[in-house]
Amino acid sequence: MPERPSISIVIPIYNEQAILKTAVAELRSRLDDLGWQYEIILAENGSKDATVAIANELSTQRTPNGEVIAFSLGEPNYGKALKQGIFLARGEYVICEEIDLCDTAFHKKAIDILQRDEADLVIGSKLADGANDDRPFIRNVASRAYSSMLKVLLGFRGTDTHGLKAFRRSKLVETARACLVEKDVFASEFVIRADRSGVRIKEIPVRIVEKRPPSINLFKRVPNVLKSVAKLAYSIRVKG
Repeated sequence: MPERPSISIVIPIYNEQAILKTAVAELRSRLDDLGWQYEIILAENGSKDATVAIANELSTQRTPNGEVIAFSLGEPNYGKALKQGIFLARGEYVICEEIDLCDTAFHKKAIDILQRDEADLVIGSKLADGANDDRPFIRNVASRAYSSMLKVLLGFRGTDTHGLKAFRRSKLVETARACLVEKDVFASEFVIRADRSGVRIKEIPVRIVEKRPPSINLFKRVPNVLKSVAKLAYSIRVKG
């Protein structure tokens, strides 16, 4: 049985049967090379394929360095899955990942920053100077437009809220608990609330190379994202 993990990696998953087993195996191999005691938390949310069965199968496999834990919400809700994964995390440090990225180079840089006490929250930005975003052009434009909207509506001071994050759990778990909006914008609310509360945040540029097309069409997401951003602005500006 592995020791209590020092690092928890939370990965929301939705309809990922095509890449889930391979992605987790590759991630575990790279993590084992780092020598960390870790856990991978697969936060399944509303999949209609074999993702649940594969995640449950993976959760039975352990190594001396780490283990996989899987749970299922039964509904498609990325933000709620990520939030629940943060609450379940047992490690001192939490990394929020995406199954199509699994960027251990970011993991190592971020954990080094946290352990040197240079920040409490590290964000892997695909929009910061020095970043390399290999996604289709339209997705990069959409990310920049979304970030600009957060700056205008909520005074966001960074470049990116979605994607890779790492933080000291004791410093940020109550921030996660305070978040009121789920779905696509939980990650944004989490980062913005952290910033507004004075949490030390450091952005580092990352390279984004996805292993598969997005599971949800970009243009189908736009109306829901706009509604969620309106709720987010209300929850922070009005409710506080």
